Amino acid sequence: MQGNSKSSDEAPRPSSPLRAPSPRERGEAEDIAIIGGGIIGICAAAFLAEAGRNVTVFDRTGICEETSSGNAAAFAFSDVLPLAHKGMIKNLPKWLADPLGPLSIPPAYLPKLLPWLIRFWRAGAPAKYEASLAAQAGMMKLAEAEWMGLLDRSGTRRMLREDGSLEFYESEAEFRASLPGWAARERFGIGFRHVEGESLADLQPGLSPRFIKGTFVPGWKTVADPKLLGKAIWAYAEARGARFEMARIDRVATDQDGATLTLADGTSRQARQLVVAAGAWSHLLARQLGDRIPLETERGYNTTLPRNAFDVRRQLIFSGHGFVITPLETGLRVGGAVELGGIERPPNFNRSKALLRKAQQFLPGLNPSGGREWMGFRPSLPDSVPVIGKAAGGRSVVYAFGHGHLGLTQAAATGRLIRELVLGQTPPVDLAPFSPQRF
Repeated sequence: MQGNSKSSDEAPRPSSPLRAPSPRERGEAEDIAIIGGGIIGICAAAFLAEAGRNVTVFDRTGICEETSSGNAAAFAFSDVLPLAHKGMIKNLPKWLADPLGPLSIPPAYLPKLLPWLIRFWRAGAPAKYEASLAAQAGMMKLAEAEWMGLLDRSGTRRMLREDGSLEFYESEAEFRASLPGWAARERFGIGFRHVEGESLADLQPGLSPRFIKGTFVPGWKTVADPKLLGKAIWAYAEARGARFEMARIDRVATDQDGATLTLADGTSRQARQLVVAAGAWSHLLARQLGDRIPLETERGYNTTLPRNAFDVRRQLIFSGHGFVITPLETGLRVGGAVELGGIERPPNFNRSKALLRKAQQFLPGLNPSGGREWMGFRPSLPDSVPVIGKAAGGRSVVYAFGHGHLGLTQAAATGRLIRELVLGQTPPVDLAPFSPQRF
């Protein structure tokens, strides 16, 4: 279900005087099982462990080793516009004409993708705009508050960078087309200012003159490195009793006592409550529980260059080309774009190379050597709103997936909401827009 696991056949480690035996070693059911060791599962584990619950996270490769390890490192709290409302529909024909452009669909995958594309197109209808915008704005407000609290409690605030972001436009027409989106953000109290000339050059020296204007968002935040942050948050959760088991989960089922997880090696685990946070594979598990959720996979590509490749002052957003450049503690990350191609096809790293060539044009003097290419799976729903809620067929199961480009951004908010659902408490936002049954 989740690919090949390196260690799903390993024998359990014997207990030691320094470590309490796990529920499995005691022959008991897990209290709470979380499928998925990405940033969503990590934050859910942290919030539940803080509440005193016994949590075991299952993942096929490790903690923060897959998609959550290689993202663009943004806390994009001002990114409240659903993807269907960002001009993507309008640009679709132009982008699809370029196989290495901001959006590509392998021709052989198009028939399978068509139902999702139709839902995506419908999600862009004006009648749905306000509801989607309000849901995302509320989620982002919660996300910022919960992340700042979690960073402080876990001692990881030092990994936060508050340099803002800078988005670029190559023409007056492109700039004017962006204004309705900025007006929508302004309604929700998101600060920004449009810049040009010397002000633009001061915010990012060395920029190509092809960009005539920009928008600076001072409240935009990034992290030193998403993989390092994820592992640090996990260390905090682990210190509060959370456990990890490397295993691929092939099947899930529920009964009156909770959930049964069947591993790739044929063994099983029992859990009183289950959280499905398996990213791009989550809908396959949800289907086994009776929920058909139209999740698709946006395959994102990047190249991480050495830190000295260029003096990038803050995250740079080239929205007309579908990618960003982020200065990290561990390098300079050039990545983005969207390839709607599912989870089975091999990576097409020509897309990473195409982004890097554009970066060289936009930042003359950028040194492209010594880079490390990467591809990850963004779990995306047609309306750009994640699934957070209880399964239809098993009240002991909670879903937390489908965050698309915003998994890191919304992870702490999702962890808080999962805690409230598991504990039977009232969540701080209305969960109706995030319902797994809304489709």
